[in-house]
Amino acid sequence: MANFKSKLQSVGTSIFTEMSMLANQHQAINLSQGFPEFDTPDFLKQETQSAIEKGINQYAPSIGLEALLTSIQSLVSKFYGAKLNLDNITVTSGATEALFVAIQTLVSAGDEVIVFDPAYDSYEPSVNLAGGKCVHIPLEAPTYQIDWEKVKRAVNVKTKAIIINTPHNPTGTILSASDLNELTNIVTQNNLYLISDEVYEFITFDGNRHESVLRYPELFERSFVVSSFGKTFHCTGWKLGYCVAPKLLSAEFRKIDQYVTFSSFTPAQIGIASMLNNQINHVSELSGFYQEKRDRLVKALEGSKFKTLPSKGTYFVLADYSEISELDDRDFCHWLTKEKGVALIPLSPFYETDPKQNIVRFCFAKNDQTLIEAANILTLL
Repeated sequence: MANFKSKLQSVGTSIFTEMSMLANQHQAINLSQGFPEFDTPDFLKQETQSAIEKGINQYAPSIGLEALLTSIQSLVSKFYGAKLNLDNITVTSGATEALFVAIQTLVSAGDEVIVFDPAYDSYEPSVNLAGGKCVHIPLEAPTYQIDWEKVKRAVNVKTKAIIINTPHNPTGTILSASDLNELTNIVTQNNLYLISDEVYEFITFDGNRHESVLRYPELFERSFVVSSFGKTFHCTGWKLGYCVAPKLLSAEFRKIDQYVTFSSFTPAQIGIASMLNNQINHVSELSGFYQEKRDRLVKALEGSKFKTLPSKGTYFVLADYSEISELDDRDFCHWLTKEKGVALIPLSPFYETDPKQNIVRFCFAKNDQTLIEAANILTLL
């Protein structure tokens, strides 16, 4: 093995796996990993099962079934007013695959990619595997707003792309129209590309509109926009998502994607296409559904020593635990799981440099009983 060298020497087990394993080990209430506790809609399950029973179980086209591509085309038109051709859309085995392929499509050896911390932990390994380097711009509590002057200063001749995530995991923030206008200017003036991680696009609160890159034609012409059916339809285990890009970038994306998974789960593509065609209200009602859960958890924590931060989207909310413990966030989450039976996620693993803030993430994509049970435990701390 003397000639073997790891390509990701600094990468270990993800914090999501770590905390979920710990929660299972100690039979703790798991508000850590971001997956819904409730089931996929019955209609979607029935349509997918029907496809299986009809024998539609072989490879779908690498780019996705035409029925699903057409449904995505209509979805994007309805919610964002963007007129896409089918060659702009590629179905993928989850959003993480789409992010990986988009990064491999853009990034070459020596390129730099700007990311915003706290950042989803798949970005940097994917950039490193492509031979690139991430340039981290930290966001600061409690607002976690992007300082666009810092972004401008970070751009140099090596900068190839920027990765954004809105609504943002783990902070629950969203980008505004003015943010997207600033971003458009930076990207176009510096000949950059953009990867927009929009997996929580249909989960925004308090009347706030999701500012998708698909609303901004000039920016979209240099962008990959990544979405997730798993987040939208409570079926994260199906691993089905898609990437939307202008024709030239889409063609290059498809060249690589065909050698990653070649084809995504066929029966689910049939089921989701039918869901989009017949049960589109599910998408429209998602924000209200999750806003009720956010409000229920936040209200239940009002009697605790946790200080919740605003959540404008996603199914996460952050809270400061400074009045409870002086432990760092990772140790605090381990203690809380082992000793009190509630698992949360620390924020420091999402940063290149630990900000030394006593802030943790709650996932509220859980049944109401679970949220109340967890809050009852936490209010006793």
